[in-house]
Amino acid sequence: MQQQTLTSSESARQLAQLIDFMADRRRLLVLTGAGCSTDSGIPAYRDEQANWQRKPPMFLQEFLGSQLARQRYWARSLLGWPAFAAARPNAAHLALAQLERQGRLHWLITQNVDGLHQRAGSERISDLHGRLDTVECLNCGLLGSRAALQEELLALNPDWGARTAALAPDGDAELEAADFAEFRVPDCPRCGGLLKPAVVFFGEQVPRARVAFCLERLREADGLLVVGSSLAVWSGYRFVRAAVQEGKPVALVNLGRTRADAEATLKLEVSCSAVLPAVAAALAGGVADASLPAVLAPQR
Repeated sequence: MQQQTLTSSESARQLAQLIDFMADRRRLLVLTGAGCSTDSGIPAYRDEQANWQRKPPMFLQEFLGSQLARQRYWARSLLGWPAFAAARPNAAHLALAQLERQGRLHWLITQNVDGLHQRAGSERISDLHGRLDTVECLNCGLLGSRAALQEELLALNPDWGARTAALAPDGDAELEAADFAEFRVPDCPRCGGLLKPAVVFFGEQVPRARVAFCLERLREADGLLVVGSSLAVWSGYRFVRAAVQEGKPVALVNLGRTRADAEATLKLEVSCSAVLPAVAAALAGGVADASLPAVLAPQR
């Protein structure tokens, strides 16, 4: 069912509420999700109802348990990597980096694996689910560059370089009708072990030390702002639950429903790349764009 479009006055009121929420807090923790990067051209896994909008991604057990699954993963990754690597920060990433420079953000936790927050200038940040630009050996722990691996994949599979496919989430590509059996996947150059992108797959646990570090940053914070996440998976939703249990206010900025709608102090169902620059400008002493209420209205 389509949701009712906000009026200009309602949008302006919500924007003012978010500005007030952030102005009252100088140690804010921010949690970002896929919706923060969609305006950079990186697709999200879920639609606005938090349902899968394409075939679910490969789970860790499948990747580890099947040579053919790994061939399929790396073949699709070979085609998806160029567009993924070429993505650039959008207005939401830049605004969050600006808010950090203003001293408004205590810490940023991102569920994304694209590194766009760092490219935008964010420094107080944790990559909850790792980074796709790094590859790790599951045997000896050697870390390598995904860009370098791309060159090796192309050298081993020259016929695949001319293929094209639409970009899917996290550097994957939409490629179903293909024979992956002959696709060659390199092993670790040091020990011959299995190579895996240094990201947390679906079905894999976020490292405990990383979770503990992020929860400590939440304990130090005076509020939580969630940007562009449906919070459908526990690894992100846990921070909302922890904030609520500690009596910290939670604000949500997301197009579509989230798992935490009933627990939020404030929710804006708007584009994060539209609203965050206005918030950053207002908190810096500037004036939000007078035309912003019309921009904020959810587009259906």
